[in-house]
Order: sequence, then C-alpha cells, then structure tokens
Amino acid sequence: MIDYSVIWFAIIVFATLMYIVMDGFDLGIGLLFPFNKDAGERDMMVNTVAPVWDGNETWLVLGGAGLFGAFPLAYAVIADALSIPLTAMLIGLIFRGVAFEFRFKAVEGHRAFWDKSFIAGSVLATFSQGVAVGALLDGIPVEGRHFAGSAMDWLAPFPLFCGVGLVVAYALLGCTWLIMKTENELHRKMSALATPLLIALLVIIGIISLWTPFAHADIAQRWFTRPNLFWFLPVPVLVLLCSWGLMRAIKREAHYSPFLLTLALIFLGFSGLGISIWPNIIPPSVTIWAAASPPQSQAFMLVGSLLIIPMILGYTFWSYYVFRGKIKADAGYH
Repeated sequence: MIDYSVIWFAIIVFATLMYIVMDGFDLGIGLLFPFNKDAGERDMMVNTVAPVWDGNETWLVLGGAGLFGAFPLAYAVIADALSIPLTAMLIGLIFRGVAFEFRFKAVEGHRAFWDKSFIAGSVLATFSQGVAVGALLDGIPVEGRHFAGSAMDWLAPFPLFCGVGLVVAYALLGCTWLIMKTENELHRKMSALATPLLIALLVIIGIISLWTPFAHADIAQRWFTRPNLFWFLPVPVLVLLCSWGLMRAIKREAHYSPFLLTLALIFLGFSGLGISIWPNIIPPSVTIWAAASPPQSQAFMLVGSLLIIPMILGYTFWSYYVFRGKIKADAGYH
C-alpha cells in the first residue's frame, strides 16, 4: 500500500530545502548590503539575482500549499502558534520585493531609503524564518486537535537564537554566491568577508547542537538511540570536512567551490533538523500520519504535483542556465 503521508512529507521537505537554498542567497544579498557602501557594487550584487529572484518564492508557496492540503492539522496548528513570526516573514518578503524593484527606479536622493528598506526586509524575513524553525523545534503544545499554547510562545531564547543563526547562514550563502558570480574588487571583498561569517556560523551550529539535546530530552533520545544514531553520526563529521574545505577554497580565492560547500553545510544542517523531529510534523507529539488528510485527498493532490514540480524544476534550471556566468560592472537587468 502506498504511504501518501511519507510521499507528501518528502515533497514538503524538498520544497522547503529548495526555498532555503534559492531564496537564502537572495535574502543574503540584502543582509550583506551594510558591509558594502559602494553604490555601483551594490547594483552588481542585486544584478546577480535580478533575472531569477522572482521564481524563488515558488517553492515556499508549494511547501505551504502542500502542508495545507496534505497535513491540514499541522497547517492549522502551526499557523496559529506561529502567526506573528510568519506574518512578520511575509511583511519582510513583500517589503524587500518592493524595495528590490524601486531602488533601480528611484531618483538618486531616494535610493538610500530603498537600500535601507531592502536591508530591513531581508533581515526581518530571514530572522522570522529562523524564529519559526526554532519554535517548531522547541515544540508546539497540542491538545486534541487544537493549539494549546500562547501566541507568544515563540518569544523564547532558543527560537530567537535560531533567528540570529539563520541570518548568519543566509549571509554566508549570499556571500559565497557573490564570490561565484562576481570578479575583481567585489569578489575580493566577499572572499575576505566569508571567513568571519563561516566562523560565526560554526559557533552558532555548535551552540545549537549542544543546546538542543540538553533542552529537549525527546530529541536527545532520537539523536543517541539506534537507528537514528547511525544517521546522525556522519553529520558533525561532514560539517567539519565541509568547513575545512570551505576555508581552503576561500583562502585561495576560488570561485565556485565556496558556494557549493556552503550549500552542503546548509543541507547538513537541514538534515539534522529532519533527524531531530522525524516522524513528527508538529513536535513533540503529532506524527505525519496523525496530521494527515484522507489518502484520497493526498492522492488527488499528488497527481497535480507530479505535473507541476517538473515544470518548476525546468523553469528554474532554464533561468539559471540562461543567466549563468559572471556579472560585469556595466550589467543591468532593470
């Protein structure tokens, strides 16, 4: 018998990972604006994503729609518990998108306002996403089929620290993206910035890795009991190997390998999250099967998804292929 709940969980995880990867470096560019005051170089930074950024949120929509249709209980509880950070995230994404477009069209006197708006929207969206992930990992109380906590439960040290951690992770992702897409002075600036960001990210990963099992006995049990232990053990080793390779690549001012190794770090962090909560979709107690919609509904949705996901992947691949290569100083897409 086909387990549609597992299939849909995999689809949602895949869509979330694709969003983190693609919108991560996009948001990261806004996070890096305060480190570069040069107007021409800021234009180059934005131009690296200008042709492709519009489609990145498609994965967020797919993941949200999949959660709504395949796991309606999880959608209702999470939306209720995290209504404030999720609303803040959407406001940040909207504000950043408006600033992204208007900064190219604004007169010189207004450009600084839209640059600051671009920074603020990027910080708000990224921080809110990290807070939401941290609050989910912290656990959401459910009684019966209803959220049993407070709308302010997310306002706790662990979720807030996760928000800061995601800001650093996206900044590193954006930094290595710019290393790959730019050259000359901007390339050198980003190469110099990448090492401090990597060190900060490793410190944050270490703190979260210690904080999580000490604060959550159920997660510690998942990490250190079989068979999850065998899945978890390679993760810290691979994180150290990727970090070592990333530092070497940055030192020799490589172009492509820093971004690819940062993607590997993001994937490893995401896999650690998955190991921590599986098979729950609402930690600490609601499994994917308890939150699932009827199999007939999941099967009906799956037909449409099997058509639309290849289309999204094809469009994404084509857009990135067409606009591959380095961004020149005189390039302009607006």
